Amino acid sequence: MRRIAARLWRGTRGSVQWRLLWLANATFMIGVTGVVRDDRGRFLLLRHRMWPEDRQWGLPSGYAVRGEEFGATVEREVREETTLEVRAGRLLWLRSGYRLRAEVAYEAFLVGGTLKPERTEILEARWCAPDDLPDGVQPIHRELIALALEGTGGPGGPERATPPGR
Repeated sequence: MRRIAARLWRGTRGSVQWRLLWLANATFMIGVTGVVRDDRGRFLLLRHRMWPEDRQWGLPSGYAVRGEEFGATVEREVREETTLEVRAGRLLWLRSGYRLRAEVAYEAFLVGGTLKPERTEILEARWCAPDDLPDGVQPIHRELIALALEGTGGPGGPERATPPGR
């Protein structure tokens, strides 16, 4: 039976194989977060309208659209939420396991634009020094900021191998 299945698999090739794999495996939503920094070392924080009131502050984030590279998702989400232009940098973190969702975080660097929050989703936006974050910042976002600092010789020493929240 395995030989027949292997022969059929080899005979299908290309898009038919991809469709079969897509049907047989989990499809994930990908949440993408940008740890955005300016040239003064400050981080971009947004107060999100739809997040719980006691933790509305956080980093720019959203979901990847089909076929979108995750670094491009960071750049698009920041532009949509703030009108700022950023360049995605290194991958900071990747986590899966929450139902059918995976989460990705990238460093990103300001390259231009004027900070103007999109008022439907964002109540307020500001640049914050790492030691002056507002109350109500998502705990995981504090950890992502610390992780970004570690990779640049900031507080915390060398990059750590384990992701935040572990």
